[in-house]
Amino acid sequence: MRLRPGTWLRERCGPAARRRAGARLLRPAPRSWVVLCLAVVLGVAVSTSLRENWGSDNAFVVKAADTLLAGGSPYEDKRFLYLPSAVLLAVPEALLPRAVLRWLLPAGISALVAAGWWASLRLFSVPVRSRFAVGGFALLALAYKPYVNLVLIGNWTAVSAAALPLALLLAHRRSWTAAGLVVGLAIASKPMLVPVGLLFVLARRWRGLAAAVAVPAVLSLVGALLMPSPTLFFTKTLPFLLGGQDAYALPWDASPIAVLPRLGVPEPVAVAVAFAGAGAGLWGAWRRWQRPDSAEVDGGELRLAETACMVMLAAFLVSRPSFDHYLLVVLPLLLASGVRPGSAPRSPWFWLALTPQVALVPWPSELAHKRRAFKDMATLCGLAVLLARRALRRGRVILEPVTTAGSPPRTEPECAATPAQSASRTAF
Repeated sequence: MRLRPGTWLRERCGPAARRRAGARLLRPAPRSWVVLCLAVVLGVAVSTSLRENWGSDNAFVVKAADTLLAGGSPYEDKRFLYLPSAVLLAVPEALLPRAVLRWLLPAGISALVAAGWWASLRLFSVPVRSRFAVGGFALLALAYKPYVNLVLIGNWTAVSAAALPLALLLAHRRSWTAAGLVVGLAIASKPMLVPVGLLFVLARRWRGLAAAVAVPAVLSLVGALLMPSPTLFFTKTLPFLLGGQDAYALPWDASPIAVLPRLGVPEPVAVAVAFAGAGAGLWGAWRRWQRPDSAEVDGGELRLAETACMVMLAAFLVSRPSFDHYLLVVLPLLLASGVRPGSAPRSPWFWLALTPQVALVPWPSELAHKRRAFKDMATLCGLAVLLARRALRRGRVILEPVTTAGSPPRTEPECAATPAQSASRTAF
């Protein structure tokens, strides 16, 4: 018997088919999948170690640590834009031979991103040996170009990519103070997770917020006491950072404040658009936090993850600069949330926003190399708009049955009630 087209589509693409596909993804991955995933990750790390331009961003931090060990001020170099605490954390790298660091740095960056993926999976109770976990990370490393870029340049964004999911996992387990310590340590290495402090404010977890502030403050104070002229951070580095750096970073800056003027938009208009988008994102984060998930569907981890991601995306819209690999801070959380009904990855718009970053998609030469900031801004704005739209939508209202005193509760709609049998037969 042939099926009608509508029936065939419902069987192939309906809710039951999606549930079966989700169940297959959560099954344990074959050993061949694990081997393939390790081969992809190690292949990216090894190929990076063999390149001449590996670790270009990490070199600025190592140079700052070398300057400190030599008795100079790290902030004499305008390219060093981190807190004084980062200099202390970079000292072990400065003591390693360059030949050793060449192999350890790409592997360490890959391990940090993998740790963020692991924490994201645990937050949503996804088995780490599942097909979703193993295959998902292999596809991320193989097809998502910012992952390869992050491993190549060795940027310390990888610390934040591992710290944010881990902090949310601890917060979901009611360990907000430990989550604050993790966030504080990440800020001490690179002040990227500063906006996450808003999450502690929304949750009214003041001890966790105090821990997130105290760790980088104490480490920065120690670092400032050990270096000459620490005030250069305020007189030289901070103005340079707030000004969006210079032409060196402009071709890769994905912030709308930097990209829109390159498209002919006046700079004041670009600034207004970026701050309006960031304001809408923060408003969406607040609305998302005020709308808890249904206890039958989710235990609160989806609200926690989407609120944190919304805060970070709002910050990326106005930060100068804002690079493509910044999205790796929020992307593992968003991808792992796909196991929850109604999450962002369940929408085709989510994958459309990621399309510009797929390594296998050919693009015109005008969008390659130094013009890639246009693609990065499209992905950043697309994800921000998608999450903001989901956060600002009204929650679904479920009407409970209403009973009056002396009447039994109804368990089914009145129109679906079974009629009572008549005592006499009808004439028909």
